Amino acid sequence: PEQLETIVRYTTDLGRALGVCGLFNIQYVVFEGTVYVIEVNPRGSRTVPFLSKVTGVPMVDLAVQAALGQHLADLPFGVGLWPAQPLAAAKAPVFSMSKLTQVDTYLGPEMKSTGEVMGLGDTVAEALSKALLAAGSGLPGSGSAILLSIADRDKDEAMPLIRRLSQLGYDLLATEGTAERIRDELHVPVDTVTKKLNEGHPNVLDVIVSRRVSAVVNTVTGDRRPLRDGFLIRRSATERRMPCFTSLDTLR
Repeated sequence: PEQLETIVRYTTDLGRALGVCGLFNIQYVVFEGTVYVIEVNPRGSRTVPFLSKVTGVPMVDLAVQAALGQHLADLPFGVGLWPAQPLAAAKAPVFSMSKLTQVDTYLGPEMKSTGEVMGLGDTVAEALSKALLAAGSGLPGSGSAILLSIADRDKDEAMPLIRRLSQLGYDLLATEGTAERIRDELHVPVDTVTKKLNEGHPNVLDVIVSRRVSAVVNTVTGDRRPLRDGFLIRRSATERRMPCFTSLDTLR
């Protein structure tokens, strides 16, 4: 809540300081409890159609009429706050990584999405689930297998999520270090798969290429070697249009 209040205050102050009349887009990042501004754009090109679809209000048409001299009060939708709707809406990014060979699918702060989809539901969870499924980022059905390769710094946070995956009925395959941690801490079944491609089979690429697994969870440390080692895992999954989660937040 404190961070949200800070973001609202930043938004108001920036709009006034820039003299923006209308919509503007701000990208924030929260790092170690501090809110940072990445960029500010005086536009709302994606937000306007999204909100128009959600509310049923043709905002572009109304804006054109206003620009031509009409008064909003005289137009069909009038003025004032639009009544709250009994629904939730969420949008999820769509990526074209499968069409761009040799491009790592690991996501950082830069924009890599080439589109987005919308989900509507009675709750935020339902709306988000629909959006992620439409974007091809949803989990496969229960009973499928998931490959896990978790960076050391993420293992503590990952363990409750992995326990939940097991409870939901997913078969678990994991690289050596991740599998050992799962057995020692969670005591749930997990098959070990080597990520050393020149040291036996089945390795991580074998289980992806053969579609023994239906989704991949691969977090990285940012160091050069793990990025290089994980590149083939992420590329193989993406080229087969298999959900590949590089963030535990998204998996959660």
